[in-house]
Amino acid sequence: MTSAASPHLTGGLNTLVIRGRVDADRAELTPRGELVHGCGDVLARTLAELPAGVTRVDLDMADVHFMDTAGLQFLDVLGDFRRRRSLTVTVTNWNGQPRRILELAGLNTADPLTGPDPTEPAPAAPAASAVALERAERLHVLQEEVDQLRQAIASRPVIDQARGILMATHGCSSDQAWHILRETSQLSNTKLRDVAAAVTASAEADGPPPPAALRTALQTAVARRRRG
Repeated sequence: MTSAASPHLTGGLNTLVIRGRVDADRAELTPRGELVHGCGDVLARTLAELPAGVTRVDLDMADVHFMDTAGLQFLDVLGDFRRRRSLTVTVTNWNGQPRRILELAGLNTADPLTGPDPTEPAPAAPAASAVALERAERLHVLQEEVDQLRQAIASRPVIDQARGILMATHGCSSDQAWHILRETSQLSNTKLRDVAAAVTASAEADGPPPPAALRTALQTAVARRRRG
């Protein structure tokens, strides 16, 4: 049994794949990929395919490596299914960035369907508006962290290219090239991605040289790395 996100839902093929098996009255589901837009629909299709005799559903989330706020919709779909069918449902083994998202949302990282994180103090009968404000703030922080991670992922290719150029030009190691880029960024007060883009562009045929301030910072960083 396998369900996958379709391209029109996610913008890419198989962003989330859910594999599963049924043993007697127990279903074991293994999502793999990302909990992003469309993940709730993938889960709903998977749950709809389960036999009527299933009384327990266990999800192992170890292979989910990224989630944004759509992951909360994934949990809502699962919670609704549990209530409608009166089943035992667990969703465990959260790791890495998805686990961090659960923490920011104030959910139990061991199993978010069991309630809030038990390590957080319970508020003393807060007003409904205060609860809504707190949840909105958590979601705002959550979305900011997700956006930062997406930017880092998008920047990775150009940074890797710049490291390769520095390694070939200055005969340094990959780690040394990384430190040169980072130090250049600090010395010139320029974003690391912009430093990498300037280095990459300058290596192209007829490519523009880096701006003067950036070029000076790069030369300083290279000289320091050689002395080190």
